[in-house]
Amino acid sequence: MVVVRNDYNTILRANLPVLDVRAPTEYERGRIPNSINLPILDDSERSRVGIEYKQKGNEAAVQLGFALVDEREKEKRVNSWSRFIDANPNALLTCWRGGQRSEIAQRWLADSGVDVPRIEGGFKAIRQCSLDVFEQSNSRTWIVLAGSTGVGKTQFLNTYRESIDLEALAHHRGSAFGQLESPQPTPVSYELALAQCVLQTDQLNACLIEDESRTIGRLAIPNPLFVAMQTAPVVVLESSFEERIQLTYEHYVRNADSLNLLNALKRIQKRLGRERYTDVKTQLERAIEQRSESLHLDWIASLFKWYYDPMYEYQLNGKLDRVVFRGNVAAVRDYLRHEYQISTA
Repeated sequence: MVVVRNDYNTILRANLPVLDVRAPTEYERGRIPNSINLPILDDSERSRVGIEYKQKGNEAAVQLGFALVDEREKEKRVNSWSRFIDANPNALLTCWRGGQRSEIAQRWLADSGVDVPRIEGGFKAIRQCSLDVFEQSNSRTWIVLAGSTGVGKTQFLNTYRESIDLEALAHHRGSAFGQLESPQPTPVSYELALAQCVLQTDQLNACLIEDESRTIGRLAIPNPLFVAMQTAPVVVLESSFEERIQLTYEHYVRNADSLNLLNALKRIQKRLGRERYTDVKTQLERAIEQRSESLHLDWIASLFKWYYDPMYEYQLNGKLDRVVFRGNVAAVRDYLRHEYQISTA
C-alpha cells in the first residue's frame, strides 16, 4: 500500500527520522533534521540521468537509471534502506520533490516486504514549510535575553524548555571568539533546524531567545523572525565584571587553541585600533607563553573595556524602550516565572 505524509509541521516538530534518497551533493546543500542520506543514485549516476533527461526525455532517463543500478547494486541499496527502517520504525522516505526517486525506492522496499511512508512533495515541501513557520513569527510571544559578553546568557537560556539557542543551531557562539571546531551548517540546514525548534516551542506561553545580531558567523537569522525579535520585550541579565571575565575564560579561553585565539583577536584589529590591538595582543601572547590564568584574565578585561562593553552599551541603547527588566540570575528567573509563567526545565 502506497502511503504518503503531508503533515509537514508534525514531521518537523516530532523530529521523525527521514531516509533521504537524494544524491549526496543535494543532501549536503540542505538536510532535514534527523535524516540520513542513502541515495538511490550517487552524484555521477544522477548527473548522467539528468543529461539523458535533457537530451531524450523522462522515459529514457528512467530507463538509464534502472540500467545504472543493476540487480546487485539495487539489492545493496535496498538492504541499507531496510536496516535504517528496521532501526527507525517510524521513519519516512523522501527525495527532492517526492517524485520518481522516492516512489521507486518506496516500491523497491515494498517488494522486499518493507513499507515506509513517503513525504508528499519531498524535501522541497519540508523546506517551504520551514519558510512558512518563520512567516508566522509575529504571532508568537518572544522574550529577548540580552546581557554583556560573559554574563552567561547561553547557559541561562539552556536551563529553560521555553527557549531557542540560535548559537547552538548555528554552531557558532556569536562573536569573533565564537567560532567552533565543527563547521557551521549550510543556510538551508540551519533554517530547517531552527524552524523545528520554533515548532517545538509553539504551544508554550512564551519563548526565550538570545539577543543576536542579524548574522551568527556566516549564517543569517531568517528575516521574519529577526524582525519579530526587534519588537519583542527585552530582559537584561547582569553580573559583575569579575564574574564575566572568569566565565569568558572558562568557556572561550581555557581549552582554546592559542593560534585560534590570536586569529580571533586579529579579526577585530581594525575595530580595536592599532594601539589597543597591539596592547591586547602582547598581553595575550604573554599569557599563552606563561600559561597563566591571571594573565589571560588581564587581556580579557582589556578587551571588555575597549571593545565588547562599549559595543554592547551602544547596541542596548537602541533597545532601551523595550527593556522590561534587568537583574542577576535569581532576579531574572523570578521575573520570568511571575510575568510569563515559565520556569527552568
